[in-house]
Amino acid sequence: MHIIIGADHAGFFLKEEIKKYLRELNNDVTDVGTWSDQSVDYPDFGSSVAERVSSGEIERGILICGSGVGMSIVANKFPHVKAVLAMDTETATMSRKHNDTNILTLAARRTDGETAKEIVAVWLATEFEGGRHAQRLKKIETIEKKFISV
Repeated sequence: MHIIIGADHAGFFLKEEIKKYLRELNNDVTDVGTWSDQSVDYPDFGSSVAERVSSGEIERGILICGSGVGMSIVANKFPHVKAVLAMDTETATMSRKHNDTNILTLAARRTDGETAKEIVAVWLATEFEGGRHAQRLKKIETIEKKFISV
């Protein structure tokens, strides 16, 4: 799978760890930065990932900031993006099964590397169930079309 990853300064070290892990799992990884733990603005990196997922260029993305909240907010502004902030494997699993999420957001200040790897692994491995959940996502798409002009 091809995955795009980005982080702000608070998420830099976890991004580097997750990027290595993704490659160990034989994924293609595009890293859009940041490149150090020097202070940067998270919307710049969140939008770089979300734009490419939104357009369909890359199937899935991972965003990392201190709390995971800011990146989640940015990503969910983009059409066709369904981003989830997951701090445990159950949230990651359910977000894929029921919501077909395509961007995973991690909280670097709340999630250690091993837990983050577990979250990433289950998020990548879990398939969307479809069925009644697809019907609900269609309703979300209708809302999106009403308020986002693209």
